[in-house]
Amino acid sequence: MKEELIRILKQYYRKGDFTLSSGKSSEHYINCKPVILTGSSLELISYAMLEHIDTDVVAGLTLGADPLVSGLVMVKRGTGLIIRKEPKGHGTASQIEGPLPPQGTEITVLEDVITTGGSAIKAANVLRASGYIVNRVVSVVDRQEGGEEELKASELELRSLVKLEDIVDDGRQHD
Repeated sequence: MKEELIRILKQYYRKGDFTLSSGKSSEHYINCKPVILTGSSLELISYAMLEHIDTDVVAGLTLGADPLVSGLVMVKRGTGLIIRKEPKGHGTASQIEGPLPPQGTEITVLEDVITTGGSAIKAANVLRASGYIVNRVVSVVDRQEGGEEELKASELELRSLVKLEDIVDDGRQHD
């Protein structure tokens, strides 16, 4: 399963000079959106993520996590939540969308690519502020640029299906 995922992700890897959503510059770019928005790839990722999820509820920050949450809800038959970047300015002004579980429920946060961990930390903090327990983040790719350490500092364990070193061999140390 991992080898197939790496093969697919390599098709969307580019080397160059890129500014990432975190604001950081990087010579590596992995576009997971075409992968997670393709049915067969999303199914592969969803089943691979199942091995790292021991909660009934998954959640993630919109937009990167939306397909992942939907995929896991389908294969796990669980519940999914989408976290808005900001509370909506109308209706209930909710920042969390989906069937809300009871407070104290443990939730796993999903992410497509981890760079600094900022989006996953934001999602975890919104959930925690709403009374939920969040201890783990599961991502498709860890770019190995400090995100795991940032997540650990926020008391979040990172589990990634693939690391950047799996996709590109540029002299990085392999674990």
